[in-house]
Amino acid sequence: MGQEITRTACSDRLLRRFQRRLHEQLEALALLLARPGFGAGAASFGAELELYMVNAQGRPVARNCEVARRLGDSRLTLELNRYNLEYNLQPVAIRSTPFSAMEVQMVDAMARISQASADYGARVLPIGILPTLKRRDFGPRNMTVSRRYQCLTERLQALRGMLFQIHIDGLEPVRLRSRDLTLEGANTSLQLHYRVAPERFADLFNAVQLATPVALAIASNSPFMLGQRLWRETRIPLFKHAVDGCTRDQRQAHLPSRVDFGNGWVREGAWELFAESVYLHPPLLPICSEEDALDSVRRGDCPQLFELQLHQGTIWPWNRAIYDAHDGGHLRIEMRALPAGPTACDMMANAAFLIGLAEGLAPQIRRLTAALPYRSLVYDFYRAAQQGGVARLLWPRSQGGGLDERGAVELATSLLPCAAEGLARIGIAEAERKHYLALLDERLQARTSGAQWQLRQFERLLKTQLRHQALTTMVQGYMRHSADNLAVARWPDLG
Repeated sequence: MGQEITRTACSDRLLRRFQRRLHEQLEALALLLARPGFGAGAASFGAELELYMVNAQGRPVARNCEVARRLGDSRLTLELNRYNLEYNLQPVAIRSTPFSAMEVQMVDAMARISQASADYGARVLPIGILPTLKRRDFGPRNMTVSRRYQCLTERLQALRGMLFQIHIDGLEPVRLRSRDLTLEGANTSLQLHYRVAPERFADLFNAVQLATPVALAIASNSPFMLGQRLWRETRIPLFKHAVDGCTRDQRQAHLPSRVDFGNGWVREGAWELFAESVYLHPPLLPICSEEDALDSVRRGDCPQLFELQLHQGTIWPWNRAIYDAHDGGHLRIEMRALPAGPTACDMMANAAFLIGLAEGLAPQIRRLTAALPYRSLVYDFYRAAQQGGVARLLWPRSQGGGLDERGAVELATSLLPCAAEGLARIGIAEAERKHYLALLDERLQARTSGAQWQLRQFERLLKTQLRHQALTTMVQGYMRHSADNLAVARWPDLG
């Protein structure tokens, strides 16, 4: 992904060559997955944390290149917009205390990046969408200088047209027009990586899909865009509108989008998800390697599958299959729906709940998927993003068949024992699972979230302050509490 991309690299000839390599690598992947022992090894947990750089007034600071050079940490990478960074956390074994180990890493990384940012009057902030963003914070001059981002912009423009529209409903609807990808850069997330044995992949991926709307509803942390109150997790529609390569006619024909919640329950395993990405979506970044993947597999080696991995990186389902040649080759599930923030402990509580619930549901997932039409799951996902904790979600009845419509908070509370059971099954220490699920339960009992806290403070402040002042004051309060790593359920109202 770090290779330089030029305009000529997107020629029709190279696109055809790249497409041929994708099909060859699908064949190689099928042979790998059939190899005895492929993907064997201890389960692990990793994460990528996207961050804003902000000043004391809570406004973005466009200095990501300078801060990355100053810190000199290879795990810190540049994001699309010049005020965003991503930190790739060191993967840890899933057994025992993975979430507390990851929380310590997060706190340390954010402290070190903030220290490196201090000379620019900045610090980093984990938040789904920064409420104080203005329209002038977008556009080509705010994009990180990268040929990769330039080529992505050009290729997506070729697919959907030069000028595209964004329309997000909410209490204060937003309509925007744009020619580039920088509106997508408003989104920052916590992306979780969970190593999965190939023989478990289908059931566990389906369980992650089923658990995601519930986890998203209670983790929402993105209620503003350009200072307007929109969805509780506005990242979801914003990302889809800002990146989706479909034309209006293609959307009306219900053709697959590059940003979606999948096309159905997985029936066989990971290969079908990789195949969907190749057959349903044209390539965007046609960089070709010299590797002969089929020859490598036939020799008994584990190929990089560079082109296939690169192509996967230009399609953005909310949960995604990942192939990695490291450690003899293995598969991961990448969970992309959760927002960054409010704090490291809140993010790890969200992760513990999502992974624990998926593991708890996995043994009964075939009954559950038979009972819940996939279209209903997709509807639940977007309803969770729009309404957060007050969303009413469909869930299969435990007995007798049929579906119940239940409030997200009530449903999540009832599923905490299932999440605890799933965490115990994969070897999470008792104190670890009790600690993080207790943090989540505290949030459920308080009926709050990062999004809910932001909205509540803004509405209180708006009674005595102008709109822009209320947004600034709210973000400054958020910054203080987030820096203290205080669970959001314990955040006091601003005075």
